[in-house]
Formats: sequence, structure tokens, C-alpha cells
Amino acid sequence: MENNLRHLDSAFHALADPTRRAVIARLTAGAAPVKTLAEPFDMGLPSFLKHLRVLEDSGLILTEKSGRTRTCRLCASRLAETERWIANQRQLWEDHADRLANYIENQMSGEDTQ
Repeated sequence: MENNLRHLDSAFHALADPTRRAVIARLTAGAAPVKTLAEPFDMGLPSFLKHLRVLEDSGLILTEKSGRTRTCRLCASRLAETERWIANQRQLWEDHADRLANYIENQMSGEDTQ
């Protein structure tokens, strides 16, 4: 379980940056070479490569080199793991909110909740 938490920490760190989120969004359409991914951003290639390194270290993307071209692709399983964690948290908070709403309704109607 502890290892999963470290993966989540690195995934959320990677997703905290708008450039990296944009790369993830682009890769949902399919694999792309680094040059293509870097084009929309107003930054030098070395800076962009640092963003890719964070995404790769987090496990959200995988890169493969063929000749002189490095291609990136989304690692759907890691993204799904992060999404499952968010869904579990949402369910917990919805359950808490439902219990609070029931408690308030019972208090307002004069019912004893015990």
C-alpha cells in the first residue's frame, strides 16, 4: 500500500503543472514524437524535456526511441490508478455528506437518531 501512495504522490505532482496536463491531454489522442508535443509551448526544448522527465518518472507516460525520434505515449494504467483514488475519495465524501444530510433532516423533524 505504501508503494501505491508514492506512485500517487508522483502522479499528482506531475499533474499539478499545466504544461504536463496539456501533454497528457494531447497523448490521450495517441502517441506523439517529442518535437510534436513541444511545438505548442513557448519554451526551449531542454525545459520541455524536464516536463517529460517528470511525467515519465511518475509513470504517466512512456517514451521509446527509434533512431533519432523519441515518441511518448500515455500509460493508461497509471492514469487509471490515479482516477480510482480520486473516485474513492469522492465516494467517501459523498457518503459523509449523505450522513450529515440525514442527521440534519432527522434533527429538523424532531426524530431521535439513536
